[in-house]
Amino acid sequence: MIQSSELILNPDGSVYHLNLRPEHIANDIIFVGDQNRVEKITQFFDSIEFSTQKREFKTQTGVYKGKRITVMSTGIGPDNIDIVVNELDALVNIDLETRKPKENLTSLNIIRIGTSGSLQADIPVDSFVMSTFGLGLDNMLRSYLIDEVSNDAIEEAFINHTNWDIRKGKPYVIACSEKLEKLIESDKMHKGITATAGGFYGPQGRVLRLNIQDEELNSKMDNFTFNDSRITNLEMETAAIYGLSALLGHHALSLNAIIANRATGTFSEDPYKAVDELIKYTLNKLIAN
Repeated sequence: MIQSSELILNPDGSVYHLNLRPEHIANDIIFVGDQNRVEKITQFFDSIEFSTQKREFKTQTGVYKGKRITVMSTGIGPDNIDIVVNELDALVNIDLETRKPKENLTSLNIIRIGTSGSLQADIPVDSFVMSTFGLGLDNMLRSYLIDEVSNDAIEEAFINHTNWDIRKGKPYVIACSEKLEKLIESDKMHKGITATAGGFYGPQGRVLRLNIQDEELNSKMDNFTFNDSRITNLEMETAAIYGLSALLGHHALSLNAIIANRATGTFSEDPYKAVDELIKYTLNKLIAN
């Protein structure tokens, strides 16, 4: 039995941070970072059956063209992803009454819809990027036993290419769900490796008043390739989502609307339109499942 200090439940039986019970979520779940973006997606739904919010975690479940879908805000960063994915898994794969894992496990479909800056000049603003791999620079997933799901070859190639300082922790690489990749892909999607940083400023090469450990890291990342895969963008959630999902038996895919291009210094003239287009694209691909 899982102790109450390890799996914390609220007085109403909901999981501690998300404030959700099992009946509140669908098997198809869309992640967004910003709580205000939840309704940017559910505005397209035919109906909404449930809505709640606790802290930055806002959840709405409803129906889009006959398919039941949950949309949830995760907040920013791998630490939040650790909370969200573990508590979602508990909702479907742990009996909250007996506090024991279920014999028959459920696989959720988790798709992240986010915004990002492109690192490559030929991936323009307003385009879409699908993350075939998540490259974790954040260390969070190293708290788990990840050897069975991580890609050692890409990890070692990246470490050698960037002369990575191992005092920052060893980067990890996790693949997306092949099932979801095939469902969502089209000629509208650029594909590549998404790097996940543990912070926004120094960890992503931004300098305000503090010097950073490796001023050349971003340029090294720009020209890293492995079997024709390159690093397309840099954000703060994808690798953590991929790693925890793979370990727990869920399917995960991360999609980004490119609203800035750091290689060319350009920014979308209408970033909200780019995000709306990605939302509609993803919803219509999901109902084909």
